[in-house]
Amino acid sequence: MKVYKGWLILLGGLTLAGCNELDQVPEATATKTAVFSSERGLELYANSFYNILPTAGDIIRSDEMADYGARTQVPDFLREGAYSSRQSSGWTWTNLRNINYFLENNNNPAVSADVRRHYTALARFFRAWFYFDKVKRFGDVPWINRTLPVNDEALYAARDPRAVVMDSVLADLNFACANIRTTSDNSRSLITKAVAYGLKSRVCLFEGTFRKYNTSYQQAGTANQWLTEAVSASDWVMKNGGFSLNQSQGTDLSYRQLFISKTPVTSEVMLSAVADANLSVFNDANWWWTSATYGARLSLIRTFVNTYLNIDGTPFTSTAGYQTKPFVEEVKNRDKRLQQTIRMGNHQRTNAGAVEAAPPVFSYTYTGYQPIKWALDDVYYDGGTRNDNSISTMRYAEILLNYAEAKAELGTLTDADWANTVGALRKRAGITSGLTNRPTTVDTYLQTNYFPGIADPSLLEIRRERGIELVFEGFRFYDLVRWHRGDLLMMPWNGFYVPAIDQPMDLNGDGKNDVYFYKDKPVTPSLAGVTYINVAPTVNGVVNPQRLKNDTSGELTWLTNVPRIWTDKNYLYPIPETDRQANPNLGQNPGW
Repeated sequence: MKVYKGWLILLGGLTLAGCNELDQVPEATATKTAVFSSERGLELYANSFYNILPTAGDIIRSDEMADYGARTQVPDFLREGAYSSRQSSGWTWTNLRNINYFLENNNNPAVSADVRRHYTALARFFRAWFYFDKVKRFGDVPWINRTLPVNDEALYAARDPRAVVMDSVLADLNFACANIRTTSDNSRSLITKAVAYGLKSRVCLFEGTFRKYNTSYQQAGTANQWLTEAVSASDWVMKNGGFSLNQSQGTDLSYRQLFISKTPVTSEVMLSAVADANLSVFNDANWWWTSATYGARLSLIRTFVNTYLNIDGTPFTSTAGYQTKPFVEEVKNRDKRLQQTIRMGNHQRTNAGAVEAAPPVFSYTYTGYQPIKWALDDVYYDGGTRNDNSISTMRYAEILLNYAEAKAELGTLTDADWANTVGALRKRAGITSGLTNRPTTVDTYLQTNYFPGIADPSLLEIRRERGIELVFEGFRFYDLVRWHRGDLLMMPWNGFYVPAIDQPMDLNGDGKNDVYFYKDKPVTPSLAGVTYINVAPTVNGVVNPQRLKNDTSGELTWLTNVPRIWTDKNYLYPIPETDRQANPNLGQNPGW
């Protein structure tokens, strides 16, 4: 199976009817014999489960709402009175019925018990994935482990407690880990035993830390059980998965290669939404990341960029005068993942065969920190759904970080653990010190700005590392949720430092000016290749969202005039109103 999305089940005349809501459950119209009497039938049915996985487009957009990103508009979810149960979505159950129907009917003795057990394990893997998504979003949800006829009372039952559902998710994952037979897949598009353990690692870390830090849930006493499960699942992948960190392109490119390669980098990528030109399966990463209107113009903020270490392993914020370093200087001699994440330094792009310097472009960024992580370097890809790079869904680096964080939370992290996880990731990024021993000193900048409640230097550094290594891969929002740090989503959207208005700036050190900030635009702008940005308080009588912190100098700011709000209710989404009307017993999440 080359691409894990978009598969249809067409087995003779087989169709499996689904439902969009729990209260709309049509009967299946297939005969069981056509599917469940052969291994091939089970395999084809199981292909439909892959629709649960995120698409490439889902992944490249998945950090639209993150503390480290400024974007065109403030999300409604963070605006006072702009989001309610009427806007909420995600209460869909079609995929669950498809899985449960399979589990109920995969019992034909014409297929060997071992084969049936493997496909049952696959189905339970996907059920765990399905429910993990639901619990993250809504908390308590109905646990449904069978197909429901249209008159079943369970369609109108109350939600089950989160703890009950997550215990069932863990049981599904344990069964999947024990019984999935597939141990290798060079396409990186199939669920293997290692991927099952990888998902268990992810789920258990989330649940353990959620229970520990979200004290209103009153399950902190069970957190360590989940963290211990996260350690054991991660350890299995590390010892048995056969994966390693990609080192094939040295410290300057090995990291970014993971995100722009046409085929998954199999040493590190465990699961991927695979592009395939022969099947016309592409994605729109370039269009989304390099368009003034199509995407969100998502840009890193300076507070987060400041967390990238110096190449010698020291905090950048320990450098004298870091606050007023211009962009071209502040990005030098840093963790080499920075140059593989944003446009900076000698970054180049290809245009009709010609290689050109490519500094940040203020048509596409509000802060100056313009991402390149998922975007290809040929402008050909910028104008539509043309990208042929495969988009990773799970990779080995995440497992290392899960292991390190869970052990740190349990108080069992050793120097050897550090060296094999965070140290290995930083070594790949070119960092030269602090690779073999746990840190002993708290970085006060990181602690003050992000995690004031954390005093353990190792845990602080693991959280730094997770943010940097997994940036724009879709983890950040729910990392903040499980750490109970959603208030970071109210962090100011700041950009690079501008020494003064009315002075052109060279952003990549090539001797050519790139951007000019002004309050009163020159009558005849004469600087070729320069983008002119108005930072006056108002433009044509309307508040200007793009300003400088000190009016005529300082950090760029964006949308400071639009407040963002986070309260405890935001840790869960509301149950959609239409679904509550159909089943009032669902209730509503607190505050909504």
